[in-house]
Amino acid sequence: MPITRRLASALMLTLPLLAQAQGGSWPSQPIVAVVPFSAGGSVDVAARVVMPRLAERLGQPVVVENTVGASGTIATQRVIKAKADGYTLLFGVASPVTVAPLVSPGRFKYDGLKELLPVVPVAASAFVLVGRPDLPAANAAELVKLVRSQPGKFNFGTDGVGTSLHVTAEMLKQKAALDMVHVPYKSGPQVLTELAGGQIDLAVLPVALAQGMVREGKVKGYGVTSRQRAATLPDTPSLSETAAFAGLDVLAWQGLLLPAGTDAAIAARLARETAAVLAEPDTQRRLADAGFAPMAMTQAQFADYLAQEKKELAATIAAARITVD
Repeated sequence: MPITRRLASALMLTLPLLAQAQGGSWPSQPIVAVVPFSAGGSVDVAARVVMPRLAERLGQPVVVENTVGASGTIATQRVIKAKADGYTLLFGVASPVTVAPLVSPGRFKYDGLKELLPVVPVAASAFVLVGRPDLPAANAAELVKLVRSQPGKFNFGTDGVGTSLHVTAEMLKQKAALDMVHVPYKSGPQVLTELAGGQIDLAVLPVALAQGMVREGKVKGYGVTSRQRAATLPDTPSLSETAAFAGLDVLAWQGLLLPAGTDAAIAARLARETAAVLAEPDTQRRLADAGFAPMAMTQAQFADYLAQEKKELAATIAAARITVD
């Protein structure tokens, strides 16, 4: 065999071993987990439940850094531009990863599913359709009838134009053929406060954010967007139980993503160790108490899930003509 062919053959055999060695030596220094929202929010809460235990399993500190601004897109782009060595990861959600480039392609010139590598989902939370306490509708069916009877009279609040909350609310509008006015705010907590005070009629909010006020009767809970009822709101039905929302099943995921091009062995190790943390009873209990449900998927399943979600979001955004450019 010619020397060049022998060298090529040896190289082909060596490359997988080199990749394995690279993944096997990782991590050898602290890891930064970038959270795209402020401390104390629902995304941050989940990150701080999981990251300390992940650090113990990896044998290196995992430092949570809250990088806020522009609805999470600053943090997302920070990770996209980071070195693909496994030491910077994104504790991501759909809004900056998928939604922002769809509603504002002129401003956000990135593709979150191509420039980031989905690794593992951490948890999921349903949204809940909530109303002001004096809204004259006792359940989702009555609410649909009420809103349809007075097109354009009722409004709904979200945390801004083109956010996941806005797109989910538009999805409900389209599903049930509702005509309502969008009132954008700066944050979910602000929406909840305004709703409880009667300044707006309706809102779609994360269960983790709204569950306290729903249980206390300060806002009306009409239904969750997941097919199953939320464990922390057992008396609030699934919207899919109402004919107008039949088949609805929408979840807000939180998951770990790495810069595209990160070694596959590193991603596999991160997925494996995170899955082990999520299987621990204490982790499951703490996430459940915060309003989150498990979302067990392989790395390939997670990538497929995000791709399908993007298609559905794109269709909703196009139908609602949502744009912020």
